[in-house]
Parts: sequence; structure tokens; C-alpha cells
Amino acid sequence: MIQEFCAENFTQIPQALHAGATRIELCDNLAVGGTTPSLGVIAESFAYTTEKKIPLMVMIRPRSGDFVYNDLELKMMERDILEVQKIGVDGLVLGCLTKEHLLDKEALLDLLGQAEGMQVTFHMAFDLIPTECQLPALTWLADHGVTRVLTHGGPLTVPIEKQYPHLQRLIANADQRITFIIGGGITSKNKQHVWAALGNVELHGTKIVDLPASTSEA
Repeated sequence: MIQEFCAENFTQIPQALHAGATRIELCDNLAVGGTTPSLGVIAESFAYTTEKKIPLMVMIRPRSGDFVYNDLELKMMERDILEVQKIGVDGLVLGCLTKEHLLDKEALLDLLGQAEGMQVTFHMAFDLIPTECQLPALTWLADHGVTRVLTHGGPLTVPIEKQYPHLQRLIANADQRITFIIGGGITSKNKQHVWAALGNVELHGTKIVDLPASTSEA
């Protein structure tokens, strides 16, 4: 079982690996859903995870709020990707939508071109895409080299168990062309149930493994 721990700072990473995490997603500002961390934090985190032979994924998101980015914001994201590539990080986590909550294919092509050779996760912006448009979106992402998609299957206010039917349909129709990471409410207590219900998926969260109480995230 792949257990991706979402870390907000370097301090959490050694603790998460000790507790059983098998991959790290590094963000800043988790209270707003995560933004791009500083280059210093990325570099030191990557040095540590490389020593431990654990993959590190880095969030590329210039601000909180929606996922509709203007040209200047996309330029920032491209620059961040370039700097992260220089460090040697394994992969990126990103997502861009139009005002209609569809894939912003033009923006994504630019970012994916910059990220060539790296793993790419399309983050939970996916859950904002209208249900009837999600399968075509998955096909497009797979066709353009996106490694995996992070999804709760719907609004985070809905318990993950109630999302199983929709997630099962997505997974079946994707036909193993793209990897699913299930997130949002996944904890050390329910992860086995989620994994058993959905099959060959990866799991993601701030509580996917148990950290000391003083550093656990909500």
C-alpha cells in the first residue's frame, strides 16, 4: 500500500517516515489547501528523502483560492517547476482549471512541458470538474503523461465511504491508464477499509500515519 503523507514542514518528514509513510507530498500553508514551499525547505527535504530512498512530490501552487490562473501566475509556476527540477525532486503536484471548472488544457500543456521527465500528480482541483466531464478529463491527463490524480470523489464535506460508488466507476473506466490517489479524510484508522473497498489505489493525507500529537495536522 502506497501511503503518501502530506507534510507542511521538514520536521514532519522524519516522523512520517518512521511511522510508515512511503511517499511525501511537501506543501506550505495547508490551512488553505497547500501552496508551493520555499526552495530551502524543498532542498533539505529532498536531501533527507533521497537518503531514505523515499520519493518526494512538491506542490506547485502560487496562491490559495481557485485554480484559475492568469498569465503571470502561470509564469510563476513555470519558474517554480524549473527551480524544483534543478534540486532534482521526484515529482510535482499541480492543477489548472478554466472558469467553467474544466481542465485548462493550454495552461497544463505549458506546465507539463516544463515538467518533462518528472512525475506529475493532478491535485484535488479534479473534484471541481463536473461529474460528466471527469472521465474525458482523466483520458486527457493520461494521454499527456500525468502520472496520477488525487481525488476524494466529490466534496470534502461528504464522507469518503459515500464516495465509493463514484470512485469505483472512475477507477474502472480509467482502465489502469492513470493512478488514483484517494485523499480527504483518510486516516490511519480507516485506510485499510478504503484500500480494500477501492482496490489498487494509493492513499494520501495528513493523518495517513500517526505522528506525535504536537505535530499532527488536522
